[in-house]
Amino acid sequence: MFEERFLQESVLLLYGLTVIIYFIDFLYHNRKANRIAFWLLAMVWLFQTIFLLTEIWKTSSIPIQTLNDGLYTYTWIIITFSLIVHRMFRLEFFMFFISVFGFFIMIIHTLRSMQITDSTQIPLVLDEMLFAHIVLALVSYGLFTISFILACLYYMQYKFLKQKKGYKWLRRFQDLEGLEKRAFQLIGLGEPLLLLSIILGVVWAYMTNTEFYWGDSKTLGSIIVFAIYAGYLYMRIQKGYQGKAILSWNIFAFLVLLINFFLFNSLSNFHM
Repeated sequence: MFEERFLQESVLLLYGLTVIIYFIDFLYHNRKANRIAFWLLAMVWLFQTIFLLTEIWKTSSIPIQTLNDGLYTYTWIIITFSLIVHRMFRLEFFMFFISVFGFFIMIIHTLRSMQITDSTQIPLVLDEMLFAHIVLALVSYGLFTISFILACLYYMQYKFLKQKKGYKWLRRFQDLEGLEKRAFQLIGLGEPLLLLSIILGVVWAYMTNTEFYWGDSKTLGSIIVFAIYAGYLYMRIQKGYQGKAILSWNIFAFLVLLINFFLFNSLSNFHM
């Protein structure tokens, strides 16, 4: 059973990496990231197809008789359609969101399968899921923090340039365009990590029967933080905002993050 759990978790990890890389492709229209995401998704599809064919060979029928079987087949269909869309069209926005949805369904199926085959594995898997949820959230918050610091450095350098002083300090700074670009890139990396953290947290709460987790202050706060940084990316990419205007949004988003981390955390029903 350990080998089966390890294999299932490895497939989930591959799918999670696929989500992150599709997000990077969506932000930067990066052909290399697009190819990597495709091959990672193809590996997930290959494992899923092997599992599906094995189940068909054992039962002599397509696994759709139960809800759990239906979830598995549904996930396989989503991944298959995703690969077809990837090869025929270039729809980064679609690929990212269909991957997020497929990842969510796959997690639910994996946990339900363990409940059926070996429920003793569930506590360990849930502990691992909670650990991943916390680590991904902290890493994303760390990236947002560095982005905030770069935004502050941008304002300091802008002030030095405007006042025509502090030139000895300017040599230690990156140029304004570089600071703004690095701040944007860090948020672009932190945002999908935060999304995966939220998904894992929601699934963990669902599987542990945590009471009213959707209304929990920390859960709502995390969703708000994600939405504000998503707004930053939208304004930066689609509207073309740059410089002080977009970095002001960056600073505002970080202040909301601090409120969520310190205030909402203390009001949470199940977050410590």
